[in-house]
Amino acid sequence: MVGARVGRAQPPIVVLVQTGTLLGLGPGVIVSVVVLAAAAAAVHRWALGGGWLPPLTASLRAVGQLAVVALLVSQLGRSPWLALGFAALMFAVATATTGRRVDPARWWWAAAPIAAGVLPASAALLATGVLPFEGLALIALVGQQVGGAMTTASLAGRRVSAELAGRRGEVEAAVALGFEWRAARLLVARHTARESLVPPLDQTRTVGTVTLPGAFVGMVLGGASPVDAAIVQLVVLVSLLAVDALAAAVALWLCTARGWGQVRE
Repeated sequence: MVGARVGRAQPPIVVLVQTGTLLGLGPGVIVSVVVLAAAAAAVHRWALGGGWLPPLTASLRAVGQLAVVALLVSQLGRSPWLALGFAALMFAVATATTGRRVDPARWWWAAAPIAAGVLPASAALLATGVLPFEGLALIALVGQQVGGAMTTASLAGRRVSAELAGRRGEVEAAVALGFEWRAARLLVARHTARESLVPPLDQTRTVGTVTLPGAFVGMVLGGASPVDAAIVQLVVLVSLLAVDALAAAVALWLCTARGWGQVRE
């Protein structure tokens, strides 16, 4: 088995080709996936009162999408510039997804909180040499950061918009007392934006005691040492925490200062 280890000449974030895993990848994979998907469909139908199709279609989509992603990453990972192009595509999809959820009329504004989180965090890791300018490393880490920023921006934007709409009377009362519109909105919305950071904060606080996140588990199953996996997971978690905090702050600013999320004066 060939694998990357931490050394002086190679940053700890790099994970090269693994020729084996700790999980069996034989015919049993197909059997287990079919059985588990069928079990999910049965529970969804009989215990939860839903239909058979949602778990089955979700599983089928996962098979198709992962096959395409595996093919793309295997090719794009050979070049850092192609990897950056793929990251840009992920960024565009994340922007459209968040924008449609928060403010469909101005969906492109979602690019601001996502970029505000991802760009500084990625630049810091590149500048310190933790993240090498290599295709697979860029796709793996930047992809996670884009996903985290998308989720946080969606949560913060939607929750802040709902809070401002539901407490509009309080905002108008504060304006009548002499507050600016943005200051009045911040009075009722800032704590709501902070709530979007609860999931990443809890994940970071409980890592290793309650949860073993994907980067750690994936590297260990791929044959990396637990120490190397822990170092990589630490980098991923802390960078995601910074990404999410920046994304939430910019989403709050857009909602309170620019009226994003269909909040109008």
